[in-house]
Amino acid sequence: MRPLRADARDNRARILTAAEEVFGQSPTASTDEVAKLADVGIATVFRHFPTKVELLEAVLTRRLERLRDRAIELAGDDDPGAAFYGFFSQVVSESASKLAIAEALGAAKSAVGQDAKQAGVGLRQAFGELLDRAQKSGDVRADAALPEVYALLIGASRGATAVGLEPPVRDRMLALLYDGLRPGRTP
Repeated sequence: MRPLRADARDNRARILTAAEEVFGQSPTASTDEVAKLADVGIATVFRHFPTKVELLEAVLTRRLERLRDRAIELAGDDDPGAAFYGFFSQVVSESASKLAIAEALGAAKSAVGQDAKQAGVGLRQAFGELLDRAQKSGDVRADAALPEVYALLIGASRGATAVGLEPPVRDRMLALLYDGLRPGRTP
């Protein structure tokens, strides 16, 4: 496949940014709304993404890759505990729009594609590295394994979104959760 021209790359990036905003607010939004926000014609949207499902898939993949990259970046932080808890908070606070995009894919009766699955695996691995570093620094209890902690991340994200927690309530919920992850608790 030939590389995209600069203007086509710019259009694609604008379309993805617009789609993330539009579908993040309303899973039932249309590609026309995306085209309008991206300031491109609908034909341009369909040239890059022949179906709405392909566009949703690309948006979800981009979001997961961005989170993965952020986790990888934080893995080099001098304060592993702050990096872990900060990333956890970021994922939960941004979860509503990500879940809306995933919901739109589900409504389209489409399974998550290979690119999004790979990005999800990469995110889980990067999160595992943050957890490992936070445990080695003594900021997260050693008996908290990745499967449980990742389930807590997903559960807190879904829960905060499902009941529409306001930021102060969400932060108190996370403080309680973090209390259970800190060392000194009995298993």
